[in-house]
Amino acid sequence: MLITRETPLREKSIVLIGFMGVGKTTVGEMVAKKLYRSFIDIDQVIERDFGLPTTEIFKKYGEEKFREYEKNTVVSYCRQRLKVISLGGGAFMNDEVRKACLTNCIVFYLDVAWEEWKKRLNILIDSRPVLQDRSIDDIQKLFYERQGLYAVNHSKLRVDERSAEEVADYIVESLKLSWEIHDPQ
Repeated sequence: MLITRETPLREKSIVLIGFMGVGKTTVGEMVAKKLYRSFIDIDQVIERDFGLPTTEIFKKYGEEKFREYEKNTVVSYCRQRLKVISLGGGAFMNDEVRKACLTNCIVFYLDVAWEEWKKRLNILIDSRPVLQDRSIDDIQKLFYERQGLYAVNHSKLRVDERSAEEVADYIVESLKLSWEIHDPQ
């Protein structure tokens, strides 16, 4: 089902954005299950399509090719209804991706403090190509650079002290409240 101008609020797809390792995939899977929707992890879709992990796609084809494919994939899914979509940490930096998400979907920004995120670095470093060969200062700079664009969203949720289940419940409850207020049936 494609999105049209008349797409009811409760049928719009939900997009989760935020820095890598913030929990978008875990939370997205839970939200999708609670709302009886399909879950789409953009990085997993790209890995499946290429038959390679993201780190290998970056090495073999380069970041530019990855980002172009990512943009086309995200824009395609944003035009569909009733999905929960988890974006890779860098996808929302692209103007076309940002516009497609904000125009067609409900965008939740999962925010985390730098000090809290830094605790996760050791489990992320090997699987995130953007972190490869970067110093902690470079990673911190990237973290804060991206926050400016993540700030353009429909709803922001700080996830530092919350479990994935608590974050998912908050999103579902806030969506249901919004639907009742803005799109009563």
